[in-house]
Amino acid sequence: MLLAIDVGNTNIVFAVFDGERNIGGQWRLSTTPEITADELSDWLDRELAGAGIEKNKISSAIISSVVPAILDELKSLCRTLIGTDPMVVGEASVSLGVDVLVDKPDEVGADRLVNAASVSANPNYSTPLIVVDFGTATTFDVIDESGNYAGGVIAPGINLSLEALQMAAAKLPRVEIAKPTSVIGKATVPAMQSGIYWGYVSIIEGIVKRIKAELGLEMDVIATGGLAGLFSEGTDVITNVDSNLTINGLYAIWKQNKP
Repeated sequence: MLLAIDVGNTNIVFAVFDGERNIGGQWRLSTTPEITADELSDWLDRELAGAGIEKNKISSAIISSVVPAILDELKSLCRTLIGTDPMVVGEASVSLGVDVLVDKPDEVGADRLVNAASVSANPNYSTPLIVVDFGTATTFDVIDESGNYAGGVIAPGINLSLEALQMAAAKLPRVEIAKPTSVIGKATVPAMQSGIYWGYVSIIEGIVKRIKAELGLEMDVIATGGLAGLFSEGTDVITNVDSNLTINGLYAIWKQNKP
């Protein structure tokens, strides 16, 4: 079995694959750079046991991380678990199966490249397309006709924008991100919810429209990340929601590189 680990700025996502099947779902842990391998091991032991997965049957691991400070502890966790080093996306020995067609490939976040690999390996997706990832940042990534990573757009994340608004304006309350019943708010909370929700729907629609116009292509739009489902309800430019896109991309990369 394979342990796949996706480290984002907000959460670490763990999943286990048995063959091509993701078993046990996904487990999330807040990203804390100070966490130790022992603490990670104790937490993972509980999650695996709760899912009925025998950890001694895990024989391989792959990591994608945008937080360098936690990588060594995750490597140590994997060495203890499987008795060897994990595969790490971004290391020279690990092939993505896609070309990175940008000026500075080393600056592209590992999660964005994993998403590109996931799309390229999935026969259900037709390229070119755009991947919108609702994470700490909201990213728009272009996958070209050949399945290669061709660049993208980085915008502030939705939660990050909301937190900044609440911190800068003393009288504004903390609100839930939700789809309002109307655009015009009749009180502060619905007005804020409308600004966040419909404001980001407009960002999505506007950036997707500009990407398509710049390339002169019609493209499907795949959304992933925690808020993908909610925001897909507000626009028809999103053609598919795939909450497993990144994790499945890790499996695809491991499969291509496994001995």
